[in-house]
Amino acid sequence: MNIELIELVEVRLPLVRPFRTSCSADTERHTFLLHVVTDAAEGWAEFGGDPEPLYSPEFAAGAERVLLDHLVPRVTALPRPGAARIAAAMAPVKGNPMAKALLETAILDAECRAHAMPLGTYLGAVRDRVAAGVSVGITDTIPELLDTISGYLAEGYVRIKLKIEPGWDLEPVGAARREFGDGLALQVDANTAYSLTDAEHLRRLDEFGLVQIEQPLAEDDVAGHVELAKLLRTPICLDESIRSARDAAAAIRLGACRIVNIKPSRVGGYLEARRIHDVCVAHGIPVWCGGMLETGIGRAQNLALAALPGFVLPNDISASSRYYAEDLTEAFELADGCLSVPDGPGSGVTVLPAALRRHSVATRKLYQKR
Repeated sequence: MNIELIELVEVRLPLVRPFRTSCSADTERHTFLLHVVTDAAEGWAEFGGDPEPLYSPEFAAGAERVLLDHLVPRVTALPRPGAARIAAAMAPVKGNPMAKALLETAILDAECRAHAMPLGTYLGAVRDRVAAGVSVGITDTIPELLDTISGYLAEGYVRIKLKIEPGWDLEPVGAARREFGDGLALQVDANTAYSLTDAEHLRRLDEFGLVQIEQPLAEDDVAGHVELAKLLRTPICLDESIRSARDAAAAIRLGACRIVNIKPSRVGGYLEARRIHDVCVAHGIPVWCGGMLETGIGRAQNLALAALPGFVLPNDISASSRYYAEDLTEAFELADGCLSVPDGPGSGVTVLPAALRRHSVATRKLYQKR
């Protein structure tokens, strides 16, 4: 398989409602796609970061520069750049996992399409439907929060995740538990908003019977998570702290977490995500797939990953309508609390030309074979 063209497509999609976390408040998905054309097929991938380095040190403009100057030249210099060889070619470039994930994923999508193989089959999927939870952002009032949760439960989501931060934690979580009862699978996500000095405060979340508390402390504070885990009954889930299979193995060995959230873009791509899954399964640690407000392109690829056997908890992979009035692919719809894993070649979805035109801001060529 030889690469003929690599282009970056900048897109802006308005969200159906604002999404606020302890890190940022978003009213649109402003990101870029990578389109790779080979002599056998084409592939697509979606950048998991944002225009600003608020959730992650990586941001869109920096990732584009790294791709153009460092990653694309290394990969296109390979005689036949298959997905299995890409990581080694990119390894001399330090960090930048989201940029690496983007390039690897687009080529992997093209390679799977060329062989008429679904991405899920390539990764080792064992199911054709994936349980769907939904992430609920911080709202202005508790009544607004409860109305939002009620709407998602009516749509059929099987788990609710509440974003929390200091000043917005015990009261909204308690209100949700009282309103919807003990039968609701409820968890919270702090996005690194607390420190170990907040341990006594965080212990009060134990009374609400949460599935987990996700990433309460800073991403580099694994030792703090170890100490916090000793104080809480609620399982700690690590997200931002897990950037590789090595990180996952170390965190598990130290007792920093009992659950792991795997976001493929954050860990450098679907191949490393699969390795993290394998490490967690070997240690009896349940995993689930997190979301980054993906369009149908990234959503389809996340579904393929979430169909692996270790993904035993509901995932942050929601229907297209959760975020977008119009998606860039055919809409994903919730049925009985699940989403279907696409079974076509590659990601199994087709980018809709008209929708892409409506939401594209610019297209920039990163490579063209001469």
